[in-house]
Amino acid sequence: MIISPMHPSGANHDLKHAARSVSVIMPAFNEAFCIGACLERVLRQPAVTEVIVVDDGSSDATAAEVERRMASEPRLRLQRHPRNLGKGAALRTGFACATGDIVVVQDADLEYDPEDYEALLRPLLQGRADVVFGSRFLGGGAHRVLYFWHAVGNALITFFSNCFTGLNLSDVEVGPKLFRREVVAGMTICEQRFGVEPELAARVAALRVRVYEVPISYHGRTYAEGKKVGWRDGVRALWCIVKYGISTRWGGC
Repeated sequence: MIISPMHPSGANHDLKHAARSVSVIMPAFNEAFCIGACLERVLRQPAVTEVIVVDDGSSDATAAEVERRMASEPRLRLQRHPRNLGKGAALRTGFACATGDIVVVQDADLEYDPEDYEALLRPLLQGRADVVFGSRFLGGGAHRVLYFWHAVGNALITFFSNCFTGLNLSDVEVGPKLFRREVVAGMTICEQRFGVEPELAARVAALRVRVYEVPISYHGRTYAEGKKVGWRDGVRALWCIVKYGISTRWGGC
């Protein structure tokens, strides 16, 4: 599947008006403490026309916090899973509901700054890219210094992912990813949890679309602050790299 390019625009193109609509998909699980602040920052971005929060079976007040803001914010929508299914399942729900020309993945935990949207959107709006990955490792904004072995694990996962996809990504596990709507429509997500990250890379590679990376800032959380990814997810990611690196060549799960 080859995605036809958008019409190119000038380097100084107004990002607010270049995209007819931008949908932000925000998976959320027990993020009542910070989702309000995250939504405020996302909705502050001029290009955003729709935010779909997928409450993935939260046991706290995450959904109530979103509903409280929906009364005064028409761009905000809420989808709910009756039980926790995982990030992949939340993205599958969000992608199915998105109406925008461009679809943005945004975590609800404030590790990634919506202020980076302008830079992330630019390759898409200039007609140069069909998919844009953020990257914590290309150099850019401020980065919180945290876990050394997490960085090593991310580098290994990215290396093995690139071996199977043929892409040259620097950060396959990054949260912010942007897609033209046609790309989202051409993908079927099978993974339930964090294995969706290497799955998305494999599916994007199989579609043979134009992929860009843009450096972003990163404000990581500790486990005490609510970080959820663990070593088991790293092991699963390696399995997903092999599984989807092979299966996507034949269009299956």
